[in-house]
Amino acid sequence: MAEDRHKSLGLTDEQVLDMYKTMLLARKLDERMWLLNRAGKIPFVISCQGQEAAQVGAAFALDNAKDYIAPYYRDLGIVLAFGMTAKDLMLSGFAKAEDPNSGGRQMPGHFGQKKNRILTGSSPVTTQLPHAVGVALAAKMEKKDFVSFTTLGEGSSNQGDFHEGLNFAGVHKLPVITMVENNKYAISVPVEKQLASENVADRAISYGMPGFTVDGNDPLAVYEHVKAARERAIKGEGPTLIEAITYRLTAHSSDDDDRHYRESEEVEEARKKDSLITFSKYLKDNRILTDEIELEMNKNIDVTINEATDYAENAAYADAESALKFVYEEM
Repeated sequence: MAEDRHKSLGLTDEQVLDMYKTMLLARKLDERMWLLNRAGKIPFVISCQGQEAAQVGAAFALDNAKDYIAPYYRDLGIVLAFGMTAKDLMLSGFAKAEDPNSGGRQMPGHFGQKKNRILTGSSPVTTQLPHAVGVALAAKMEKKDFVSFTTLGEGSSNQGDFHEGLNFAGVHKLPVITMVENNKYAISVPVEKQLASENVADRAISYGMPGFTVDGNDPLAVYEHVKAARERAIKGEGPTLIEAITYRLTAHSSDDDDRHYRESEEVEEARKKDSLITFSKYLKDNRILTDEIELEMNKNIDVTINEATDYAENAAYADAESALKFVYEEM
């Protein structure tokens, strides 16, 4: 990452520091959830670790006061940048009544929050893509200047919803940005057994849209491409497909044992390119992040996560009588 590169992209020192802080909050929140899971306190974790740069870089290129997002289950970094709090996410992890996503009815990672324009997610993968395309269709029909942004893993790019959603978006030139977070594994299936093409982005041309493959460990590269895609969408130039090359540093989920399908040496090699290390180095080289600022930032994040954990652990579960709420129409 070249010196002062963020300034050439129109980002201030404060903004890139905020990007790093959001990435760090996502990582530390995720790490706390793993500890809580292993302690038997929360049932399930599906991790963002290794993908924070792509998520936060993309989110900062959007307008979080008007754009809509349809995230996939790993997107802690995106939903934090769009206004979800550590407390919101801990309430989800503990499946408490105050969980803003679903009132404790869905597994963690099924994000949804109307006030922040986060579309509700579902367990079948890729269903969020046609939803995002539908929101973009509304933007075009109502002549409004917002975009919709959706993410998925590279495994999801092989589902029918991917083809149908992008084909429709391309035909109708809709203001939707699709970002594939290619973390190299669809649960246990390596990318070379998933794709016949070299990259997911190669498919963009068949849907009548530009496609780009970017370094997902570089938040500034992702920011640059998503910002350009947003500008094209707002001008009426249609959708974009972006593939961010990342690496999943944890097992697929807390129920998975990744030792069965990848070598630990491969994971350790990937850790050397961890965006939290490389981006903090960039910020330090540019004298934006100092040891003092970093210490204070870590301290504040630890306090935030401790408070969120304590609050969520002590919060009430939903009443049993509410189990069928929102399932059937209530007269």
